[in-house]
Amino acid sequence: MCSSWVILALCCLAQLCADQSLKPQMAAPQLARNNPTLSTVALEKPFCMFDSSLYPNKSYVIYLYAMKESATAISSQVTNNSSKPLNSTFKQTSGGQLGPYKAALFHVPNCASPPKLADVGDVNKVSDVLKQYLFRVGDDGTCLYDPNFLAVCNPPLAPDTTYRFKYVLVDSTEGIMKDQTLWSDPIKTRRAKLPLKIDTWPGRRSGGMIVITSILSVLVFLLLAGFLASVSSAVMRSEDSSAETRHMSQTIQQSESRPQLSSE
Repeated sequence: MCSSWVILALCCLAQLCADQSLKPQMAAPQLARNNPTLSTVALEKPFCMFDSSLYPNKSYVIYLYAMKESATAISSQVTNNSSKPLNSTFKQTSGGQLGPYKAALFHVPNCASPPKLADVGDVNKVSDVLKQYLFRVGDDGTCLYDPNFLAVCNPPLAPDTTYRFKYVLVDSTEGIMKDQTLWSDPIKTRRAKLPLKIDTWPGRRSGGMIVITSILSVLVFLLLAGFLASVSSAVMRSEDSSAETRHMSQTIQQSESRPQLSSE
């Protein structure tokens, strides 16, 4: 099922490669479950999107830009007046609030020779295959705080926040933009649950059920304690009764032996 979906997606992209309205898309549920999360969004890589802009003997890379939807349209440009792509960072744009920041840089996906789809069903290979098909925005939790980090920083996104994304084709030699997609549709990260609303019990029990369960647990504990006390008391009474019986038996024996001694 997963392989069939990937084949269909690539075929559609190949047919639409000349369509300038292409835009980044969220990964299908078959390929990325729980998407988006609180701090990440998994996107499909731009297979076949820029084929018409690629020329032989040229070197290209893909830039992925991200910005919050609340950023103004004026600040959504990703190139300067010389068509050179911006190198704005997460920090410089306040996490995309002031404009787009460069979230990733990777090679142009090979539309003619994609990863082997049969490997998607292989547990040992599925991770590598998905990395070639997908990119997860917000997947690096340490780059912001590492003073020695020199690559493009892809820090976690903000929860309950709407973002847009754009792919840009860049000529590596000239350092200028050759093509770009439109901004993606709005994609919102998930909202964090309040601590009081987090369900930590199996069966999704309500607050009333938790109170009732607590009361019943206390009653069961008291009944168990009473039962153990009763058993302990019964054992002690049994031991006292046995001791008294032995004492009476010894007294009777002594009283019976005394007349015999006097008769002699």
